Amino acid sequence: MAAGLDFHVRTCRITLRARVPLDLPAPASNRFRGALGFQLPEEVFRPSVQQGPSGMRDRPRPFSLRAHHLDGVSLQPGEPFELALNLFYADPAPFRDAFAHLPWVALADWSETLHQLYLEASGGPGGLSQADLRIRFLTPTELKPPIPPGSLPPFATLLARACDRIAALRAFYGPGPLELDHAAFRAPAAGVATLGGRLGHVSAARASARTGQTHPLGGVTGFVDYAQVPGAYLPWLQAAAWTGVGRQTVWGNGVIAAEPIVSPR
Repeated sequence: MAAGLDFHVRTCRITLRARVPLDLPAPASNRFRGALGFQLPEEVFRPSVQQGPSGMRDRPRPFSLRAHHLDGVSLQPGEPFELALNLFYADPAPFRDAFAHLPWVALADWSETLHQLYLEASGGPGGLSQADLRIRFLTPTELKPPIPPGSLPPFATLLARACDRIAALRAFYGPGPLELDHAAFRAPAAGVATLGGRLGHVSAARASARTGQTHPLGGVTGFVDYAQVPGAYLPWLQAAAWTGVGRQTVWGNGVIAAEPIVSPR
């Protein structure tokens, strides 16, 4: 495996115990978002640099909180619950400390697993076996450019947003930029046809206590089927299951899963 095409994810399984009655909103991540903003160091929660091109100054946050299974859940004092935190080349210590100091929950358990992913598949996109894939959008997903209502996202758009996020996280927080000709690698994605799918739109928003602004958190959920996806793209889609794709992935949006479509015999 080429060292220039690896990607690391540290998954943290967090068990918390409610100190007070909790009625978690939908999305539940809203409850943690503001609290973590006060607890995490500024360079972790709002990473930026003062020099360099403008597009490089506001960096993606090196984490993704997974709490969508808690949307709308009510908890009584003493009741335990779990959530997950994916870290991308980030030190887990500030995050563990932040959760330990939330006043309305007690940190009961914290476990970590380091995953070393490889984005390289043997050969190039055109020379690999191909397969029909179903992409499931498990949490609200908003891609750019926006997908018109009633339409299904082209595979090239989905792949581009996955590649952008993975590449940025590795370049900013990992060992450096991926050793890849991105334009050449992505080009065959334009030829992947959309077979069909079913998507629904989820509306959600949050009001910032700090700025007073309202931020949209909605997007589409459901599935889309794609025909003859080159095998070289599968490792990237599998990595994107950890990072999320599109907007608001830090707070659990854009969770996807890729699975082969098995034709009935």
